[in-house]
Amino acid sequence: MSKYKSALEKIKSIEEIAYPVVEKRIREFEALGKYGDELDLFSELSFCVLTANWSAQGGIKAQNIIGKVNFAQLSLEKLVEKLKEVGHRYPITRAKFIVENRKLIGSLRNIWRKPSIEAREILIREAKGIGWKEASHFLRNTGKLDVAILDKHILRFLFNEGIINEIPKSWTWKKYENIEKEFTELSSLLGKTPGETDLYIWYLLKGKVEK
Repeated sequence: MSKYKSALEKIKSIEEIAYPVVEKRIREFEALGKYGDELDLFSELSFCVLTANWSAQGGIKAQNIIGKVNFAQLSLEKLVEKLKEVGHRYPITRAKFIVENRKLIGSLRNIWRKPSIEAREILIREAKGIGWKEASHFLRNTGKLDVAILDKHILRFLFNEGIINEIPKSWTWKKYENIEKEFTELSSLLGKTPGETDLYIWYLLKGKVEK
């Protein structure tokens, strides 16, 4: 408990003001997971591909400009052009990943229905540009709140609060699993899911919640 004390106090200090914003976003995630069609899910998977080593804000902009149908149908060349237009750092590589991932359209709902850990493993294995963090991001953004998105902001927070001893320079499953356990314990002490805790930390750090 003691190593979580500082983090708990900081998160609880903004909980009341952040609650309406976080709850609104969670309801949006759950609605996407429950009611979204295959193209909605593919658009969200593409968003998670795009935000890796970029930004959520950039990914949201790309989603809005490109649209779910174009993620599924644009030629590689046109998709590269669109990603250049929105200022993506790696337009060619990410466009190739998205085009390759079109093979998953039609099976994303079935993958999503599986338990989160199993769904994550399938996404990591089958989808290009998707690692543990990105797969967790997709699942959380579609309403599965029991996995941790260990991006650099969250890792830095955990490190600065003394919850983890180092920020990994590279990932193995064991490293991700160990830090996810710490994050899940922090969430449990807050009485929240990892997906909710992530958003509260983002609000604490940024004063807003993106996705």
